[in-house]
Amino acid sequence: MNRSAASFPERIVCLTEETTETLYLLGEDRRIVGVSGYTVRPPEARSKPKVSAFTSAKFDKITALQPDLVLAFSDLQAEIARELIRRGVTVFAFNQRSIVEILEMILALARLVGAAERGERLV
Repeated sequence: MNRSAASFPERIVCLTEETTETLYLLGEDRRIVGVSGYTVRPPEARSKPKVSAFTSAKFDKITALQPDLVLAFSDLQAEIARELIRRGVTVFAFNQRSIVEILEMILALARLVGAAERGERLV
C-alpha cells in the first residue's frame, strides 16, 4: 500500500481497548480522539474522551469528534457500526479471536495509519 500521508486517518475513535493500546505502541496515539470507557492502558489514554462501552456508544459524542475512522470489534459491535455508517462515519471492524489473528490485527492497523514498518517490528 503506497499512500500519501494525507490519505491516512488523522482522527480515530477506538471502541476497543486493543486498538487504543496498539496505536500507542505504534507511536500513533496522536490520531486517537475518542476511546472506550473501559480503556485503562496506557494510563495516558484515560484522558481521551470516553465515547462507548463495549456494546453501546454515545453516537452524538462520536460524531462531534469528527472522526475519519472508527475502529470496532466484530459482530459484538455490529449495531454500533451500523448506526455510525448510517451517520456517514467510516468504520473498520476487526475480528481477532486467536493469537495469530491478534498479530494480523496489529499489522492491519499499522497499515491503516501508515506505520507498516513499525507494525512489523512490533509483531
